Amino acid sequence: MLNSDKTEVLVIGPKLLRNSLSRDLVTLDGITLASSSTVKNLGVVFDQDLSFNVHIKQISRTAFFHLRNIAKIRRTVSQADAEKLVHAFVTSRLDYCNSLLSGCSNKSLRTLQLIQNAAARVLTGTKIRDHISPILASLHWLPVKSRIEFKIILLTYKALHGQAPSYLKELIVPYYPSRTLRSQDAGFLVVPIVSKSRLGARAFSYQAPLLWNKLPIWVREADTVNTFKSRLKTFLFDKAYS
Repeated sequence: MLNSDKTEVLVIGPKLLRNSLSRDLVTLDGITLASSSTVKNLGVVFDQDLSFNVHIKQISRTAFFHLRNIAKIRRTVSQADAEKLVHAFVTSRLDYCNSLLSGCSNKSLRTLQLIQNAAARVLTGTKIRDHISPILASLHWLPVKSRIEFKIILLTYKALHGQAPSYLKELIVPYYPSRTLRSQDAGFLVVPIVSKSRLGARAFSYQAPLLWNKLPIWVREADTVNTFKSRLKTFLFDKAYS
């Protein structure tokens, strides 16, 4: 049974096709339906283009609201307590479901990076004209794009080791060359051919093997999740700030 007050319909796809399909979605289970341009699921705002621009704007509004409040009391709290506030009200929002943003444009991710930059300045008292990369490095914070890659690669590791849902494991395929090559024991994954002009390059089935194959073997061969996370952060940190 559908609840008419809580049922939302979102048609995802090329604009012309979704407009024609929206006209066909009139009723379902006796309830009159109206197609929406955005819907919220588990706190994430989905739009018809899967650009997540509306979701990013919502994160930006909420994060800067909390940052302004933290900035007002920054001088009265210790460094440790200020870090707890920033992680609880800002960083947690940047990291929540951030794997959905894999493959998003740099323009979209720049909005989230500005949030992280502002949080670092509030926490450290850094002036706006000072370069932010050394500050982020001193805090041991991965940039936003690297945090997204971290999440995707960690899910990939867990899927390969039976610690993730089976539907994720089904999306990745180990690479076995047709003839004997040095790469046959490197732990590579098959990168599927996709249409990058559409949404294929955003899919986990594409991003996961693409990012995984770029890892050095000393990261891929970690024997525990904790060891893998430590090595992965070291690799991404050096890559971001070297």
